Amino acid sequence: MSHIIHRSLRSVPGTAVSAKGIHITDQSGKNYIDASGGAAVSCLGHAHPDVLAAMHAQIDKLAYAHTSFFTTDVTEALADQLIRTAPDGLDQVFFVSGGSEAVEAALKLARQYFVEIGQPQRTQFVARRQSYHGNTLGALAVGGNEWRRKQFAPILMDVGRVSACYEYRDRGAGESQDQYTQRLLAELDAKFQEIGAEKVIAFVAETVGGATAGALTPTPGYFQGVRALCDRYGILYIADEVMCGMGRTGTLHAFEQEGVVPDLVTIAKGLGGGYQPIGALLASSRVMDPLKQGSGLFQHGHTYLGHPVAAAAALAVQQVIERDHLLAAVRDRGAYLQRALRHRLKDHPNVGDIRGRGLFMAIELVQDRSTKETFDPDLKLHARIKKSAMDNGLLVYPTGGTIDGRRGDHVLLAPPFIVNESEVDEIVGLLASSIDQALQAAKTAKA
Repeated sequence: MSHIIHRSLRSVPGTAVSAKGIHITDQSGKNYIDASGGAAVSCLGHAHPDVLAAMHAQIDKLAYAHTSFFTTDVTEALADQLIRTAPDGLDQVFFVSGGSEAVEAALKLARQYFVEIGQPQRTQFVARRQSYHGNTLGALAVGGNEWRRKQFAPILMDVGRVSACYEYRDRGAGESQDQYTQRLLAELDAKFQEIGAEKVIAFVAETVGGATAGALTPTPGYFQGVRALCDRYGILYIADEVMCGMGRTGTLHAFEQEGVVPDLVTIAKGLGGGYQPIGALLASSRVMDPLKQGSGLFQHGHTYLGHPVAAAAALAVQQVIERDHLLAAVRDRGAYLQRALRHRLKDHPNVGDIRGRGLFMAIELVQDRSTKETFDPDLKLHARIKKSAMDNGLLVYPTGGTIDGRRGDHVLLAPPFIVNESEVDEIVGLLASSIDQALQAAKTAKA
């Protein structure tokens, strides 16, 4: 019997008892390859000795100090690390305990910025469909995950909504990639004007889409167009890189590959690698200077901001990534993973799309490749794949509702940056077998 309110109220999950490298072991002694890093969290795998040592040392020195009284050496060091490795223009950090908190902080900071500069009429955000920005009310409001939003919609703030950059599904027949990109940008421009550009606070977008639609990559020039539109109307651009950032796509920040610098950036999962709960908001001087010169404070805060042990873990994670040249490893292993997936699955009759960047890949499942018809949502193919994979000793991150919150199934892969080629081969082999087993089970159930 468990007194925990688990994610499913009808069952209790197995118990994880130990983990090392890319493996997790349960109470029965069964080993699982963690091919999704939990939810794209465990970038260094489990039990990295340098991170554990840093946490132990910090606990012995100082476990907690409230930020209304003190800063700490370790949080200052982490901030220095993050700003040194960030593109020019991002030079301030606000530490929180996770991705949803980081997005909430970004929304509030963006609103306060406009109040401070004398534009309080800016009250609306614009974001994309089939996005995910977190589960707190503000983050849920800007998010486009319809399943998560549905029952809470009446208490969420109104947000302008535009299309996701979902080339596989939405690029028209005979439409070039550039024409598709320009159509999306025209839609965004029209949305700004429909609301009244002078009323818009910010555009919020994941650089590479996360779990909701499965590693959606932007088309060339899309985010440069977004940046130009935001600049034209004085609107802030908030990049949500909670899942795709901190090295996951092969550069520390995914937006670096787009040739843009956002005004605000949210990070979390790969920041601390799961060793402690931590997230952060990176901010530009453009946003922070008016607050410093005006009210002199950011009107926001939580009890565990800048937690020293979390900061020590995150600092160690980031130092290991830099010292061990793991961004290059992500690019190399990511290319290998993509080749392995295509080699094994490109001709599979039910694999419609293989997409992503670096060690952040997704496979979209379809009933018919030629029409891109989805499986019946009631079959819950994504859940069947997860079960088959776990039975086979593999942890992946499948999700349903890929297209609109109900239709569509995909599987997300986000293995640790330390994965090697033989482990990639094993992951791909187990995944292929698990998909086939799940499809057979779904076929049997339908019959």
